[in-house]
Amino acid sequence: MSLSTVTQQPQRPNSEKPPPVSIKSRCRRIVRNFTPSWFAITMGTGVIAVLLFRLPYNGKWLYGLSIIFFVLDFVLFVLFCLISALRYLLFPEIWAAMLNHPTESLFLGTCPLGLGILVQMIVNVCVPAWGSWAVTLAWSLWWIEIVLSMAICFYLPFMLMSVHKTDISSVTTLWLLPIVGAVIGAATGGTVAGVLPNPTHALWTLIVSYILWGIGVPLALFTLVLYYHRLTMHKLPPPAVISSVFLPLGPLGEGGFGIMKLGEVALTVFPATNAIIPSAGQIVYVFGFLTALLMWGFGLAWLFWAVASFGRSKSPFNMGWWSIVFATGVFTGSTITMGQEMPSAFFDVLGTVFTVTVVLFWIVASAYTIRGTISGDLFFSPAIVDLPDSVEMSTIEP
Repeated sequence: MSLSTVTQQPQRPNSEKPPPVSIKSRCRRIVRNFTPSWFAITMGTGVIAVLLFRLPYNGKWLYGLSIIFFVLDFVLFVLFCLISALRYLLFPEIWAAMLNHPTESLFLGTCPLGLGILVQMIVNVCVPAWGSWAVTLAWSLWWIEIVLSMAICFYLPFMLMSVHKTDISSVTTLWLLPIVGAVIGAATGGTVAGVLPNPTHALWTLIVSYILWGIGVPLALFTLVLYYHRLTMHKLPPPAVISSVFLPLGPLGEGGFGIMKLGEVALTVFPATNAIIPSAGQIVYVFGFLTALLMWGFGLAWLFWAVASFGRSKSPFNMGWWSIVFATGVFTGSTITMGQEMPSAFFDVLGTVFTVTVVLFWIVASAYTIRGTISGDLFFSPAIVDLPDSVEMSTIEP
């Protein structure tokens, strides 16, 4: 509720308690303030499921735990989609306000990101158990993911260029959110292509995935250059958004994993389809591993800066903490994949240590999220602050 609306209400005596808020009013307030940033929870939860599934030192109990996280992630994703649909159906004016907001709109990218992680788990778990129809489901969802990712990746950066006025001091890693969807789509495409029975379908999935990688990774690197310049000129971000310093690990980690996965699948798909030259699969496989190794090294520098920045700042909890789970999670996934490809005990052990750390931070973020959900503090949408008071008052009933 806006400040002007509050001041227009008659003041009650100090001894008089405010009337109780009905359940309907609470639900309407939750729906109206349900921002796209909530999908960051599905990103973090989904990446935990992937890590537990791919952990080097695995066991049946870890596999069962990954299934639990996968089911939880699926339920949360469906629930958040339903609430989001209600938000824009019941309050259609919020859609335009959200798209025009320079910060809240960026979190639209978290929706296809969460879907991409779900598709990876469908390939890991459902395809071996349920067969061909699960493959079709994963492939169909992947196409939906890349359509959403491309629409967001192209539109939101253009809005930053053409509508919003920015300067170097306002550059933030949140600008990566619309871009990372393309990187996740490329990695997911490699995972899906590996289980497609038709070699031609697998080939075109690989081609599209390489194009997505070529869109997302360079744009992310350009953004990181701007952000590095902003840090050197204007120092660290304020504590309220300090968690965003972990976001560079997202495109670097998932970009490394994606290019390795695409090369791994190309080893079999390229020869099966007589693509390019007989050794094309081997060439792109080696190129992918070396590229991933370089990106992992670059990510290591950002990991150090992020931990140092977060450690020296008293950051209050907000939804940005879930970006820490996701970003460090996909960086861990790249670490585990390199340990499998070399093979290397160093990367296996390091990937295990990273996984345990990410799971512990997921527990912390979940506890704070549950507390904030119960209190209602997390339900705040900056995009609707400037909407007319009459719209705000229509959603609150005594």
